[in-house]
Amino acid sequence: MTEATERQLPIPRYAWVVFALTFGLLISDYMARQVLNAVFPLLKSEWALSDSQLGLLSGVVAIMVGLLTFPLSLIADRWGRVKSLTAMAILWSLATLLCAVAQNYEQMLAGRILVGVGEAAYGSVGIAVVVSAFPTRLRATLSAAFMAGGLLGQVLGVAIGGSVAASHGWRMAFMVIALSGLALAVLYPILIGERRLAAVAEKAGQQPYERKKAFPKLGSLFAGRTLKCVYVGSGLQLFVAGALPAWLPTYFSRYYHLPVDGAAKLAALFLAICGVGMIVTGMISDRMFSSPEQRMKLAVGYSLSCAILLGAALMLPAGPPQLMLLGLAIFLAAATAGPAGATVAGLTPAAIHGTAFATLTLANNFLGLAPGPILTGWLADQIGLLGALRWLPVASIAAALVFLAARQSSRAEVAFAE
Repeated sequence: MTEATERQLPIPRYAWVVFALTFGLLISDYMARQVLNAVFPLLKSEWALSDSQLGLLSGVVAIMVGLLTFPLSLIADRWGRVKSLTAMAILWSLATLLCAVAQNYEQMLAGRILVGVGEAAYGSVGIAVVVSAFPTRLRATLSAAFMAGGLLGQVLGVAIGGSVAASHGWRMAFMVIALSGLALAVLYPILIGERRLAAVAEKAGQQPYERKKAFPKLGSLFAGRTLKCVYVGSGLQLFVAGALPAWLPTYFSRYYHLPVDGAAKLAALFLAICGVGMIVTGMISDRMFSSPEQRMKLAVGYSLSCAILLGAALMLPAGPPQLMLLGLAIFLAAATAGPAGATVAGLTPAAIHGTAFATLTLANNFLGLAPGPILTGWLADQIGLLGALRWLPVASIAAALVFLAARQSSRAEVAFAE
């Protein structure tokens, strides 16, 4: 199918149903993950927990996601994506309900482990379902919007959890989020089915996903230089996107002398800017850049622009000019998510898209989102927080160089993408 023909394909109405329900479950996923952070003070007081114990309750979810994303995505590609997403949502919702009735730390930890198991592959398999229902011209927008949905879920999890906990106690906070997730999980397979997805994929001009063909061609996950570079470049750029949201509240507290709540609110605003940036830059990628080479060129531009803006911002003293440049920098901090997701979808077979996105998720987490906050904190102990943040543009420059290498892909790789 030619590019001109593909751009004339209409978006099936059912595709928006798929997007809405899958996106809704994604928000539920992150709300279940983040509600705990809103009730830390209450748990600490009631059970006399240490900060290390609280940290483990939060971090164990990310650990399980990191360990299980790839194998569970592979199983989902084979077993059936709709059934798998439903099972995942039911598991994390029931696990959140278990947290609501936990009588001690050990029971709460067990519940949080199960939350991590349930959420491990949702992001990768969910985006595979979404991109299968739309024309390929929207892949960057959809990939970016899906990742931005995670940010929205985090904000809502903390906000709703904190509000409910303040008025009805921490157990009710877990319960409200668990029951809303269960409701969506029950509704999902009723409205979304594999056969209807195959039909809508055909209308969108895509090859229908066939789960019986999900195991072959796993070597395609790493076929050619482009894919390898996309995984690495995406992870390096998200080093910045992981470090900034984690340390901005502390930065605003120390260097702008804001109270804790004021620093948190300002940081939340920057987190929202990051989410908007992901969606807008993904739309730009879809509208103006269609081939893998063009998208990699755009990713280079996003990464370098982020490095320049962030470096300039952190050389200025605290004040409005610095905040303006920081806002522009964080707008681009995760801008490569759209081009990277679209390229991975374009260069891998539809039958293993869930596994392909899991591979991208692994790279994003292990190269960027996980080490970003940790290494920045370690460096801050050595040279101060401002000094540590001034090193972040190096990660963006490294990402730009890797994306530049990806742009040098062979014609054979590009042909496979079409």
